Amino acid sequence: MGSLDGVAETVLHRRYLQQDEEGTIVETPDEMFRRVAANLATAEAQFGGDVEPTEERFYEAISNLDFLPNSPTLMNAGTELQQLAACFVLPVEDSIDSIFTAVKQTALIHQSGGGTGFSFSQLRPEGDVVKKTGGVASGPVSFMKIFDAATEQIKQGGRRRGANMGVLDVTHPDVEEFITSKSDDDVLRNFNLSVATDAEFWEAHASGDAYEIVNPRTDATVRQATPDAILDEIAEAAWETGDPGLLFLDTINEHNPTPHLGRIEATNPCGEVPELPYEACILGSINLGQHTDGEEVDWEKLRDTVHLAVRFLDNAIEMSEFPVPEIEEMVTNTRRLGLGVMGFHDMLVDLRIPYVSEGAVEFADELIEFVHEESWAASRQLADEREPFPEWENSIREAPMRNATTTTIAPTGTISLIAGCSASIEPIYNVAYTKHVMGGLDIVNDRFVDMARERGFYSEELVEDLHGWTTIQNVERIPDDVKRLFQTAHDVPADHHLLVQAAFQEHVDNAVSKTVNLPQSASVDDVKEIFLSARDLDLKGITVFRSGSKPEQVLGESPLKEECVGECDYVSPRQES
Repeated sequence: MGSLDGVAETVLHRRYLQQDEEGTIVETPDEMFRRVAANLATAEAQFGGDVEPTEERFYEAISNLDFLPNSPTLMNAGTELQQLAACFVLPVEDSIDSIFTAVKQTALIHQSGGGTGFSFSQLRPEGDVVKKTGGVASGPVSFMKIFDAATEQIKQGGRRRGANMGVLDVTHPDVEEFITSKSDDDVLRNFNLSVATDAEFWEAHASGDAYEIVNPRTDATVRQATPDAILDEIAEAAWETGDPGLLFLDTINEHNPTPHLGRIEATNPCGEVPELPYEACILGSINLGQHTDGEEVDWEKLRDTVHLAVRFLDNAIEMSEFPVPEIEEMVTNTRRLGLGVMGFHDMLVDLRIPYVSEGAVEFADELIEFVHEESWAASRQLADEREPFPEWENSIREAPMRNATTTTIAPTGTISLIAGCSASIEPIYNVAYTKHVMGGLDIVNDRFVDMARERGFYSEELVEDLHGWTTIQNVERIPDDVKRLFQTAHDVPADHHLLVQAAFQEHVDNAVSKTVNLPQSASVDDVKEIFLSARDLDLKGITVFRSGSKPEQVLGESPLKEECVGECDYVSPRQES
Protein backbone atom coordinates (compact mmCIF):
# COMPACT_ATOMS: atom_id res chain seq x y z
CA MET A 1 0.00 0.00 0.00
CA GLY A 2 1.16 3.54 -0.75
CA SER A 3 2.06 5.96 1.99
CA LEU A 4 -0.89 7.84 3.50
CA ASP A 5 -0.15 11.19 5.13
CA GLY A 6 -1.76 12.43 8.33
CA VAL A 7 -4.51 14.29 6.48
CA ALA A 8 -5.47 11.15 4.56
CA GLU A 9 -5.52 9.08 7.74
CA THR A 10 -7.77 11.65 9.41
CA VAL A 11 -10.19 11.81 6.48
CA LEU A 12 -10.41 8.02 6.22
CA HIS A 13 -10.99 7.52 9.93
CA ARG A 14 -13.65 10.20 10.18
CA ARG A 15 -15.63 9.39 7.06
CA TYR A 16 -14.66 6.25 5.17
CA LEU A 17 -13.58 3.34 7.34
CA GLN A 18 -16.27 0.91 8.48
CA GLN A 19 -17.65 1.25 11.99
CA ASP A 20 -19.53 -1.09 14.29
CA GLU A 21 -22.86 -0.22 15.94
CA GLU A 22 -21.05 1.64 18.72
CA GLY A 23 -19.19 3.81 16.20
CA THR A 24 -15.86 2.07 16.71
CA ILE A 25 -13.63 1.86 13.61
CA VAL A 26 -13.36 -1.80 12.63
CA GLU A 27 -11.10 -1.68 9.57
CA THR A 28 -7.74 -0.20 8.59
CA PRO A 29 -7.15 1.85 5.43
CA ASP A 30 -5.48 -1.17 3.85
CA GLU A 31 -8.51 -3.31 4.67
CA MET A 32 -10.75 -0.67 3.10
CA PHE A 33 -8.77 -0.78 -0.14
CA ARG A 34 -8.89 -4.59 -0.07
CA ARG A 35 -12.65 -4.56 0.60
CA VAL A 36 -13.29 -2.30 -2.38
CA ALA A 37 -10.96 -4.18 -4.74
CA ALA A 38 -12.38 -7.58 -3.79
CA ASN A 39 -15.97 -6.44 -4.20
CA LEU A 40 -15.44 -4.82 -7.60
CA ALA A 41 -13.38 -7.72 -8.93
CA THR A 42 -16.19 -10.21 -8.32
CA ALA A 43 -18.01 -8.71 -11.31
CA GLU A 44 -15.41 -10.37 -13.56
CA ALA A 45 -17.02 -13.75 -12.91
CA GLN A 46 -20.19 -12.65 -14.71
CA PHE A 47 -18.19 -12.30 -17.92
CA GLY A 48 -15.86 -15.27 -17.58
CA GLY A 49 -12.98 -13.14 -16.32
CA ASP A 50 -10.33 -13.92 -13.74
CA VAL A 51 -11.37 -12.55 -10.38
CA GLU A 52 -8.20 -12.91 -8.30
CA PRO A 53 -5.72 -11.27 -10.71
CA THR A 54 -8.18 -8.43 -11.30
CA GLU A 55 -8.60 -7.94 -7.56
CA GLU A 56 -4.83 -7.60 -7.19
CA ARG A 57 -4.63 -5.05 -9.98
CA PHE A 58 -7.52 -3.05 -8.52
CA TYR A 59 -5.99 -3.22 -5.05
CA GLU A 60 -2.59 -2.09 -6.28
CA ALA A 61 -4.04 0.88 -8.18
CA ILE A 62 -6.20 2.25 -5.37
CA SER A 63 -3.91 1.41 -2.44
CA ASN A 64 -0.95 3.04 -4.25
CA LEU A 65 -3.21 6.05 -4.82
CA ASP A 66 -2.77 5.93 -8.60
CA PHE A 67 -6.54 6.05 -8.97
CA LEU A 68 -9.46 6.46 -6.59
CA PRO A 69 -13.20 6.01 -7.19
CA ASN A 70 -15.82 8.42 -5.88
CA SER A 71 -16.60 8.42 -2.18
CA PRO A 72 -19.72 6.19 -2.25
CA THR A 73 -17.65 3.40 -3.78
CA LEU A 74 -14.95 3.65 -1.11
CA MET A 75 -17.56 3.80 1.63
CA ASN A 76 -20.11 1.27 0.41
CA ALA A 77 -18.44 -1.39 -1.77
CA GLY A 78 -18.57 -4.73 0.01
CA THR A 79 -21.09 -3.53 2.61
CA GLU A 80 -24.82 -3.99 3.04
CA LEU A 81 -25.45 -0.62 1.41
CA GLN A 82 -23.56 -1.33 -1.86
CA GLN A 83 -24.67 1.92 -3.57
CA LEU A 84 -21.60 3.03 -5.49
CA ALA A 85 -22.67 6.03 -7.61
CA ALA A 86 -22.12 9.67 -6.79
CA CYS A 87 -24.17 11.58 -9.33
CA PHE A 88 -27.91 11.44 -9.96
CA VAL A 89 -30.54 13.49 -11.77
CA LEU A 90 -34.21 13.12 -10.84
CA PRO A 91 -37.27 14.35 -12.74
CA VAL A 92 -39.57 16.95 -11.18
CA GLU A 93 -42.83 17.31 -13.07
CA ASP A 94 -45.66 19.74 -12.47
CA SER A 95 -47.69 17.77 -9.95
CA ILE A 96 -47.68 17.28 -6.19
CA ASP A 97 -47.23 13.55 -6.71
CA SER A 98 -44.11 14.01 -8.87
CA ILE A 99 -42.62 16.64 -6.56
CA PHE A 100 -42.94 14.58 -3.40
CA THR A 101 -41.90 11.36 -5.14
CA ALA A 102 -38.72 13.23 -6.05
CA VAL A 103 -38.29 14.38 -2.44
CA LYS A 104 -38.53 10.77 -1.25
CA GLN A 105 -36.12 9.53 -3.93
CA THR A 106 -33.71 12.33 -3.06
CA ALA A 107 -33.71 11.25 0.59
CA LEU A 108 -32.91 7.66 -0.40
CA ILE A 109 -30.08 8.76 -2.69
CA HIS A 110 -28.55 11.11 -0.11
CA GLN A 111 -28.79 8.46 2.56
CA SER A 112 -26.77 6.16 0.31
CA GLY A 113 -24.05 8.72 -0.40
CA GLY A 114 -25.10 10.28 -3.71
CA GLY A 115 -25.81 13.83 -4.80
CA THR A 116 -28.83 14.92 -6.83
CA GLY A 117 -29.66 17.39 -9.56
CA PHE A 118 -33.04 18.60 -10.75
CA SER A 119 -34.59 20.85 -13.34
CA PHE A 120 -37.49 22.73 -11.79
CA SER A 121 -38.39 24.28 -15.15
CA GLN A 122 -41.61 22.29 -15.58
CA LEU A 123 -43.21 23.67 -12.41
CA ARG A 124 -45.85 26.32 -12.92
CA PRO A 125 -44.84 29.80 -11.77
CA GLU A 126 -45.77 31.50 -8.55
CA GLY A 127 -49.31 32.85 -8.64
CA ASP A 128 -50.40 30.56 -11.46
CA VAL A 129 -53.72 28.76 -11.25
CA VAL A 130 -54.16 25.38 -9.57
CA LYS A 131 -57.37 24.04 -11.10
CA LYS A 132 -57.98 21.16 -8.66
CA THR A 133 -58.09 23.42 -5.62
CA GLY A 134 -58.95 26.77 -7.13
CA GLY A 135 -55.87 28.15 -5.43
CA VAL A 136 -52.62 29.58 -6.73
CA ALA A 137 -49.22 27.93 -7.21
CA SER A 138 -46.30 28.82 -4.96
CA GLY A 139 -43.65 28.39 -7.66
CA PRO A 140 -40.39 26.46 -8.08
CA VAL A 141 -38.34 28.26 -5.41
CA SER A 142 -40.85 27.43 -2.67
CA PHE A 143 -40.71 23.74 -3.57
CA MET A 144 -36.92 23.83 -3.70
CA LYS A 145 -37.02 24.86 -0.06
CA ILE A 146 -38.83 21.59 0.72
CA PHE A 147 -36.03 19.62 -0.96
CA ASP A 148 -33.51 21.70 0.96
CA ALA A 149 -35.20 21.03 4.30
CA ALA A 150 -35.31 17.29 3.62
CA THR A 151 -31.63 17.32 2.67
CA GLU A 152 -30.72 19.13 5.87
CA GLN A 153 -32.08 16.22 7.90
CA ILE A 154 -30.42 13.37 6.02
CA LYS A 155 -26.74 12.64 6.05
CA GLN A 156 -25.08 10.94 3.09
CA GLY A 157 -24.31 7.39 4.11
CA GLY A 158 -24.76 8.57 7.71
CA ARG A 159 -21.67 10.77 7.39
CA ARG A 160 -22.58 14.26 6.16
CA ARG A 161 -25.30 16.31 4.49
CA GLY A 162 -26.23 15.74 0.89
CA ALA A 163 -26.04 18.25 -1.92
CA ASN A 164 -28.29 19.28 -4.77
CA MET A 165 -28.18 21.18 -8.02
CA GLY A 166 -31.24 23.24 -8.81
CA VAL A 167 -31.70 24.29 -12.44
CA LEU A 168 -34.27 26.70 -13.83
CA ASP A 169 -34.64 27.65 -17.47
CA VAL A 170 -33.99 31.27 -18.32
CA THR A 171 -37.42 31.38 -20.02
CA HIS A 172 -39.31 30.53 -16.78
CA PRO A 173 -41.49 33.34 -15.34
CA ASP A 174 -39.85 32.92 -11.91
CA VAL A 175 -36.29 33.18 -13.20
CA GLU A 176 -35.58 36.48 -11.41
CA GLU A 177 -36.70 35.06 -8.05
CA PHE A 178 -34.56 31.98 -8.70
CA ILE A 179 -31.51 34.11 -9.50
CA THR A 180 -31.67 36.01 -6.21
CA SER A 181 -32.95 33.16 -4.02
CA LYS A 182 -29.63 32.66 -2.19
CA SER A 183 -29.09 36.28 -1.24
CA ASP A 184 -30.17 35.22 2.25
CA ASP A 185 -27.41 33.01 3.70
CA ASP A 186 -29.92 30.71 5.40
CA VAL A 187 -31.88 29.86 2.24
CA LEU A 188 -31.16 26.81 0.05
CA ARG A 189 -27.94 26.00 1.92
CA ASN A 190 -27.85 22.51 0.40
CA PHE A 191 -28.24 23.68 -3.19
CA ASN A 192 -25.99 24.91 -5.93
CA LEU A 193 -27.97 26.82 -8.56
CA SER A 194 -27.63 27.16 -12.32
CA VAL A 195 -29.68 29.08 -14.84
CA ALA A 196 -30.21 27.04 -18.02
CA THR A 197 -29.73 28.85 -21.32
CA ASP A 198 -29.86 27.74 -24.94
CA ALA A 199 -29.15 28.99 -28.45
CA GLU A 200 -32.26 31.16 -28.70
CA PHE A 201 -31.30 33.13 -25.61
CA TRP A 202 -27.78 33.73 -26.88
CA GLU A 203 -28.95 34.63 -30.36
CA ALA A 204 -31.29 37.21 -28.83
CA HIS A 205 -28.39 38.50 -26.75
CA ALA A 206 -26.15 38.84 -29.80
CA SER A 207 -28.82 40.70 -31.79
CA GLY A 208 -30.02 42.87 -28.91
CA ASP A 209 -33.53 41.45 -29.17
CA ALA A 210 -35.83 40.48 -26.33
CA TYR A 211 -36.66 36.84 -25.67
CA GLU A 212 -39.89 35.20 -24.54
CA ILE A 213 -40.75 34.28 -20.96
CA VAL A 214 -43.07 31.26 -21.15
CA ASN A 215 -45.47 29.66 -18.68
CA PRO A 216 -44.46 25.97 -18.76
CA ARG A 217 -47.97 24.86 -17.85
CA THR A 218 -49.66 26.55 -20.82
CA ASP A 219 -46.70 27.16 -23.17
CA ALA A 220 -48.05 30.70 -23.47
CA THR A 221 -45.72 33.69 -23.66
CA VAL A 222 -46.39 35.83 -20.60
CA ARG A 223 -43.89 38.63 -21.24
CA GLN A 224 -40.57 39.41 -22.84
CA ALA A 225 -37.21 40.01 -21.19
CA THR A 226 -33.89 41.46 -22.27
CA PRO A 227 -31.05 38.90 -22.26
CA ASP A 228 -28.44 41.45 -21.24
CA ALA A 229 -30.52 42.60 -18.27
CA ILE A 230 -30.99 38.98 -17.12
CA LEU A 231 -27.25 38.38 -17.42
CA ASP A 232 -26.67 41.48 -15.31
CA GLU A 233 -28.91 40.01 -12.60
CA ILE A 234 -27.17 36.64 -12.75
CA ALA A 235 -23.74 38.29 -12.59
CA GLU A 236 -24.73 40.42 -9.62
CA ALA A 237 -26.10 37.44 -7.69
CA ALA A 238 -23.04 35.32 -8.53
CA TRP A 239 -20.77 38.20 -7.46
CA GLU A 240 -22.60 38.38 -4.14
CA THR A 241 -23.09 34.69 -3.31
CA GLY A 242 -21.31 32.43 -5.84
CA ASP A 243 -24.70 31.37 -7.24
CA PRO A 244 -26.14 30.91 -9.74
CA GLY A 245 -23.87 29.56 -12.40
CA LEU A 246 -24.83 29.12 -16.03
CA LEU A 247 -25.57 26.00 -18.02
CA PHE A 248 -25.41 26.00 -21.82
CA LEU A 249 -28.03 23.37 -22.61
CA ASP A 250 -27.63 23.60 -26.38
CA THR A 251 -23.93 22.72 -26.08
CA ILE A 252 -24.69 19.99 -23.55
CA ASN A 253 -27.33 18.39 -25.80
CA GLU A 254 -25.16 18.68 -28.88
CA HIS A 255 -22.99 16.09 -27.14
CA ASN A 256 -25.83 14.08 -25.57
CA PRO A 257 -24.86 10.48 -26.46
CA THR A 258 -28.44 9.19 -26.29
CA PRO A 259 -30.71 11.98 -27.62
CA HIS A 260 -33.44 9.46 -28.46
CA LEU A 261 -33.93 8.97 -24.70
CA GLY A 262 -34.60 12.65 -24.10
CA ARG A 263 -33.13 16.10 -23.71
CA ILE A 264 -30.70 16.76 -20.87
CA GLU A 265 -31.90 19.59 -18.63
CA ALA A 266 -29.92 19.18 -15.40
CA THR A 267 -26.61 18.11 -13.92
CA ASN A 268 -25.29 16.61 -10.71
CA PRO A 269 -24.53 19.07 -7.84
CA CYS A 270 -21.15 20.24 -9.11
CA GLY A 271 -22.07 20.36 -12.76
CA GLU A 272 -19.61 17.83 -14.16
CA VAL A 273 -22.21 15.24 -15.19
CA PRO A 274 -25.17 16.41 -17.30
CA GLU A 275 -27.70 13.57 -17.13
CA LEU A 276 -31.13 12.51 -18.26
CA PRO A 277 -33.79 11.96 -15.59
CA TYR A 278 -32.98 8.87 -13.51
CA GLU A 279 -29.46 8.55 -14.88
CA ALA A 280 -26.63 7.99 -12.43
CA CYS A 281 -22.87 8.03 -12.87
CA ILE A 282 -20.01 6.39 -11.00
CA LEU A 283 -16.91 8.57 -10.99
CA GLY A 284 -13.23 7.98 -10.46
CA SER A 285 -10.09 10.08 -10.84
CA ILE A 286 -6.52 9.31 -11.82
CA ASN A 287 -3.84 10.87 -9.62
CA LEU A 288 -1.64 12.52 -12.24
CA GLY A 289 1.12 13.21 -9.74
CA GLN A 290 1.68 9.46 -9.59
CA HIS A 291 2.24 9.30 -13.36
CA THR A 292 5.44 11.25 -13.85
CA ASP A 293 8.96 9.91 -14.21
CA GLY A 294 11.42 12.63 -13.33
CA GLU A 295 10.37 15.61 -15.42
CA GLU A 296 8.46 13.52 -17.97
CA VAL A 297 4.99 11.99 -18.14
CA ASP A 298 4.97 8.23 -17.79
CA TRP A 299 2.57 7.76 -20.69
CA GLU A 300 2.70 3.97 -20.55
CA LYS A 301 1.72 3.87 -16.89
CA LEU A 302 -0.99 6.44 -17.55
CA ARG A 303 -2.40 4.31 -20.38
CA ASP A 304 -2.47 1.24 -18.14
CA THR A 305 -4.19 3.16 -15.35
CA VAL A 306 -6.84 4.55 -17.70
CA HIS A 307 -7.70 1.07 -19.01
CA LEU A 308 -7.78 -0.42 -15.51
CA ALA A 309 -9.91 2.46 -14.20
CA VAL A 310 -12.51 2.06 -16.95
CA ARG A 311 -12.77 -1.66 -16.15
CA PHE A 312 -13.02 -0.84 -12.43
CA LEU A 313 -15.84 1.65 -12.99
CA ASP A 314 -17.71 -0.61 -15.38
CA ASN A 315 -17.50 -3.37 -12.78
CA ALA A 316 -18.84 -0.88 -10.24
CA ILE A 317 -21.99 -0.48 -12.35
CA GLU A 318 -22.48 -4.26 -12.17
CA MET A 319 -21.98 -4.33 -8.42
CA SER A 320 -23.95 -1.22 -7.45
CA GLU A 321 -27.42 -1.48 -5.95
CA PHE A 322 -29.48 1.60 -6.72
CA PRO A 323 -32.18 2.91 -4.37
CA VAL A 324 -34.79 3.51 -7.09
CA PRO A 325 -35.86 0.98 -9.81
CA GLU A 326 -36.04 3.66 -12.51
CA ILE A 327 -32.39 4.51 -11.85
CA GLU A 328 -31.40 0.86 -12.15
CA GLU A 329 -33.09 0.72 -15.55
CA MET A 330 -31.48 3.91 -16.89
CA VAL A 331 -28.01 3.02 -15.64
CA THR A 332 -28.30 -0.41 -17.24
CA ASN A 333 -29.29 1.19 -20.55
CA THR A 334 -26.59 3.87 -20.79
CA ARG A 335 -23.80 2.72 -18.44
CA ARG A 336 -22.49 6.28 -18.15
CA LEU A 337 -19.01 6.53 -16.57
CA GLY A 338 -17.05 9.56 -15.38
CA LEU A 339 -13.30 8.97 -15.36
CA GLY A 340 -11.35 12.12 -14.61
CA VAL A 341 -8.10 13.37 -13.16
CA MET A 342 -6.74 15.02 -10.05
CA GLY A 343 -3.26 16.26 -9.25
CA PHE A 344 -3.01 18.28 -12.48
CA HIS A 345 -1.08 21.07 -10.76
CA ASP A 346 1.20 18.49 -9.16
CA MET A 347 2.01 17.08 -12.59
CA LEU A 348 2.71 20.57 -13.93
CA VAL A 349 5.18 21.13 -11.07
CA ASP A 350 6.94 17.85 -11.89
CA LEU A 351 7.17 18.89 -15.54
CA ARG A 352 8.36 22.39 -14.54
CA ILE A 353 5.40 24.02 -16.33
CA PRO A 354 3.87 27.06 -14.56
CA TYR A 355 0.09 26.79 -14.18
CA VAL A 356 -0.30 30.29 -15.57
CA SER A 357 1.35 29.73 -18.94
CA GLU A 358 0.49 28.92 -22.52
CA GLY A 359 2.40 25.70 -22.03
CA ALA A 360 0.01 24.59 -19.29
CA VAL A 361 -3.01 25.04 -21.58
CA GLU A 362 -1.30 23.22 -24.44
CA PHE A 363 -0.28 20.40 -22.12
CA ALA A 364 -3.80 20.17 -20.67
CA ASP A 365 -5.14 19.63 -24.18
CA GLU A 366 -2.55 16.95 -24.95
CA LEU A 367 -3.05 15.19 -21.64
CA ILE A 368 -6.83 14.97 -21.62
CA GLU A 369 -6.95 13.99 -25.30
CA PHE A 370 -4.72 11.02 -24.40
CA VAL A 371 -6.88 10.06 -21.41
CA HIS A 372 -10.05 10.43 -23.46
CA GLU A 373 -8.84 8.35 -26.41
CA GLU A 374 -7.52 5.60 -24.15
CA SER A 375 -10.74 5.55 -22.13
CA TRP A 376 -12.75 5.10 -25.32
CA ALA A 377 -10.37 2.34 -26.41
CA ALA A 378 -10.90 0.64 -23.05
CA SER A 379 -14.68 0.96 -23.36
CA ARG A 380 -14.61 -0.50 -26.88
CA GLN A 381 -12.55 -3.41 -25.60
CA LEU A 382 -15.08 -4.03 -22.84
CA ALA A 383 -17.87 -3.90 -25.44
CA ASP A 384 -16.11 -6.72 -27.27
CA GLU A 385 -15.82 -8.72 -24.05
CA ARG A 386 -19.20 -7.93 -22.51
CA GLU A 387 -21.50 -6.35 -25.15
CA PRO A 388 -22.07 -2.62 -25.79
CA PHE A 389 -24.41 -0.58 -23.63
CA PRO A 390 -28.00 -1.54 -24.56
CA GLU A 391 -28.88 1.82 -26.14
CA TRP A 392 -25.72 1.90 -28.25
CA GLU A 393 -27.34 1.25 -31.63
CA ASN A 394 -29.63 4.26 -31.16
CA SER A 395 -26.86 6.47 -29.77
CA ILE A 396 -24.48 8.89 -31.49
CA ARG A 397 -21.52 6.56 -30.88
CA GLU A 398 -20.30 5.15 -34.19
CA ALA A 399 -18.37 2.18 -32.82
CA PRO A 400 -19.72 -0.25 -30.20
CA MET A 401 -18.85 0.96 -26.69
CA ARG A 402 -19.55 -0.43 -23.27
CA ASN A 403 -20.37 3.01 -21.88
CA ALA A 404 -22.28 5.98 -23.29
CA THR A 405 -19.67 8.28 -21.73
CA THR A 406 -16.28 7.60 -20.18
CA THR A 407 -14.77 10.93 -19.13
CA THR A 408 -15.58 13.83 -16.80
CA ILE A 409 -13.69 16.27 -14.59
CA ALA A 410 -15.02 16.17 -11.02
CA PRO A 411 -13.90 18.40 -8.13
CA THR A 412 -12.27 15.52 -6.16
CA GLY A 413 -12.36 17.60 -3.00
CA THR A 414 -12.27 14.69 -0.56
CA ILE A 415 -10.54 11.93 -2.51
CA SER A 416 -7.69 14.31 -3.39
CA LEU A 417 -7.10 14.67 0.37
CA ILE A 418 -6.84 10.89 0.61
CA ALA A 419 -4.50 10.78 -2.38
CA GLY A 420 -2.42 13.66 -1.04
CA CYS A 421 -2.63 15.56 -4.30
CA SER A 422 -3.92 18.84 -5.68
CA ALA A 423 -7.65 18.83 -6.35
CA SER A 424 -8.91 18.03 -9.84
CA ILE A 425 -7.51 20.42 -12.48
CA GLU A 426 -7.48 23.35 -10.05
CA PRO A 427 -4.41 25.33 -9.05
CA ILE A 428 -3.28 24.77 -5.49
CA TYR A 429 -4.95 26.88 -2.81
CA ASN A 430 -1.65 27.62 -1.09
CA VAL A 431 1.55 25.83 -0.08
CA ALA A 432 0.45 25.68 3.58
CA TYR A 433 -3.04 26.26 4.94
CA THR A 434 -5.86 24.95 7.12
CA LYS A 435 -8.86 23.41 5.44
CA HIS A 436 -11.87 24.12 7.64
CA VAL A 437 -13.56 20.73 7.54
CA MET A 438 -13.59 17.83 9.98
CA GLY A 439 -12.30 20.03 12.77
CA GLY A 440 -9.61 21.59 10.58
CA LEU A 441 -6.94 19.89 8.48
CA ASP A 442 -3.45 21.40 8.23
CA ILE A 443 -2.13 20.86 4.73
CA VAL A 444 1.41 21.43 3.47
CA ASN A 445 2.39 20.97 -0.18
CA ASP A 446 4.99 18.18 -0.26
CA ARG A 447 6.32 19.20 -3.65
CA PHE A 448 7.02 22.71 -2.39
CA VAL A 449 8.80 21.34 0.68
CA ASP A 450 10.88 18.91 -1.41
CA MET A 451 11.88 21.65 -3.87
CA ALA A 452 12.69 24.05 -1.04
CA ARG A 453 15.00 21.46 0.48
CA GLU A 454 16.65 20.69 -2.84
CA ARG A 455 17.21 24.38 -3.54
CA GLY A 456 18.42 25.15 -0.03
CA PHE A 457 15.82 27.68 1.09
CA TYR A 458 13.69 25.39 3.28
CA SER A 459 13.08 26.06 6.94
CA GLU A 460 10.27 25.17 9.29
CA GLU A 461 10.00 28.87 10.03
CA LEU A 462 9.37 29.58 6.33
CA VAL A 463 6.52 27.07 6.12
CA GLU A 464 5.06 28.40 9.35
CA ASP A 465 5.28 31.97 8.05
CA LEU A 466 3.55 30.99 4.79
CA HIS A 467 0.68 29.24 6.56
CA GLY A 468 -2.60 30.69 5.43
CA TRP A 469 -1.08 33.06 2.88
CA THR A 470 -3.00 33.17 -0.39
CA THR A 471 0.13 33.76 -2.48
CA ILE A 472 3.89 33.34 -2.21
CA GLN A 473 4.69 35.66 -5.10
CA ASN A 474 5.96 38.47 -2.87
CA VAL A 475 8.21 36.30 -0.66
CA GLU A 476 11.83 37.27 -1.38
CA ARG A 477 13.31 34.09 0.15
CA ILE A 478 11.69 31.97 -2.58
CA PRO A 479 13.39 31.90 -6.03
CA ASP A 480 11.30 33.36 -8.87
CA ASP A 481 11.18 30.12 -10.89
CA VAL A 482 9.79 28.29 -7.84
CA LYS A 483 7.20 31.02 -7.28
CA ARG A 484 5.99 30.55 -10.86
CA LEU A 485 5.51 26.82 -10.32
CA PHE A 486 3.45 27.35 -7.16
CA GLN A 487 1.02 29.98 -8.32
CA THR A 488 -2.16 29.65 -6.27
CA ALA A 489 -5.82 29.94 -7.17
CA HIS A 490 -5.56 33.60 -6.17
CA ASP A 491 -2.70 34.19 -8.62
CA VAL A 492 -4.49 32.73 -11.64
CA PRO A 493 -6.26 35.32 -13.83
CA ALA A 494 -9.90 34.61 -14.67
CA ASP A 495 -9.24 34.26 -18.39
CA HIS A 496 -6.62 31.60 -17.69
CA HIS A 497 -9.03 29.61 -15.51
CA LEU A 498 -11.37 29.59 -18.51
CA LEU A 499 -8.65 28.52 -20.96
CA VAL A 500 -7.72 25.57 -18.74
CA GLN A 501 -11.38 24.57 -18.42
CA ALA A 502 -11.89 24.85 -22.18
CA ALA A 503 -8.80 22.75 -22.93
CA PHE A 504 -10.15 19.93 -20.78
CA GLN A 505 -13.74 20.29 -21.99
CA GLU A 506 -12.60 19.84 -25.60
CA HIS A 507 -11.88 16.15 -24.93
CA VAL A 508 -14.35 15.26 -22.15
CA ASP A 509 -17.62 13.41 -22.80
CA ASN A 510 -19.49 14.81 -19.82
CA ALA A 511 -18.53 18.21 -18.40
CA VAL A 512 -15.88 19.95 -16.32
CA SER A 513 -16.37 21.11 -12.76
CA LYS A 514 -14.07 24.09 -12.44
CA THR A 515 -14.43 27.31 -10.57
CA VAL A 516 -13.17 30.65 -11.76
CA ASN A 517 -11.78 32.15 -8.57
CA LEU A 518 -11.94 35.92 -8.36
CA PRO A 519 -10.38 38.35 -5.88
CA GLN A 520 -12.68 40.18 -3.52
CA SER A 521 -12.05 43.35 -5.54
CA ALA A 522 -13.59 41.85 -8.71
CA SER A 523 -16.60 43.71 -10.09
CA VAL A 524 -20.01 42.54 -11.28
CA ASP A 525 -18.88 43.43 -14.79
CA ASP A 526 -15.90 41.09 -14.37
CA VAL A 527 -18.31 38.26 -13.54
CA LYS A 528 -20.49 39.04 -16.53
CA GLU A 529 -17.48 39.09 -18.83
CA ILE A 530 -16.51 35.62 -17.60
CA PHE A 531 -19.99 34.32 -18.42
CA LEU A 532 -19.74 35.76 -21.94
CA SER A 533 -16.27 34.31 -22.44
CA ALA A 534 -17.44 30.90 -21.23
CA ARG A 535 -20.12 30.94 -23.91
CA ASP A 536 -17.57 31.90 -26.56
CA LEU A 537 -15.31 29.02 -25.49
CA ASP A 538 -18.08 26.41 -25.94
CA LEU A 539 -18.11 25.37 -22.30
CA LYS A 540 -21.05 23.36 -20.96
CA GLY A 541 -21.34 25.35 -17.76
CA ILE A 542 -19.58 28.00 -15.73
CA THR A 543 -19.24 28.88 -12.06
CA VAL A 544 -17.51 31.87 -10.51
CA PHE A 545 -16.56 32.46 -6.93
CA ARG A 546 -15.41 35.81 -5.59
CA SER A 547 -13.26 35.50 -2.49
CA GLY A 548 -15.08 36.58 0.64
CA SER A 549 -18.52 36.55 -0.93
CA LYS A 550 -19.69 33.95 1.60
CA PRO A 551 -19.04 34.02 5.34
CA GLU A 552 -18.58 30.23 5.63
CA GLN A 553 -15.72 29.77 3.22
CA VAL A 554 -13.67 26.61 3.05
CA LEU A 555 -10.39 27.52 1.34
CA GLY A 556 -11.96 30.61 -0.09
CA GLU A 557 -14.62 28.35 -1.45
CA SER A 558 -18.25 28.34 -0.53
CA PRO A 559 -19.90 26.09 2.07
CA LEU A 560 -22.12 23.52 0.32
CA LYS A 561 -19.50 21.42 -1.32
CA GLU A 562 -17.42 20.34 1.67
CA GLU A 563 -20.50 19.18 3.47
CA CYS A 564 -21.47 16.47 1.04
CA VAL A 565 -19.85 13.31 -0.11
CA GLY A 566 -21.07 12.39 -3.55
CA GLU A 567 -18.18 13.36 -5.77
CA CYS A 568 -19.66 14.45 -4.27
CA ASP A 569 -16.34 14.83 -3.30
CA TYR A 570 -18.17 17.98 -4.08
CA VAL A 571 -15.54 20.17 -2.88
CA SER A 572 -15.47 22.70 -5.51
CA PRO A 573 -16.11 26.17 -4.68
CA ARG A 574 -19.60 27.49 -4.77
CA GLN A 575 -21.49 27.15 -1.65
CA GLU A 576 -19.40 24.49 -0.32
CA SER A 577 -18.84 19.86 -1.91
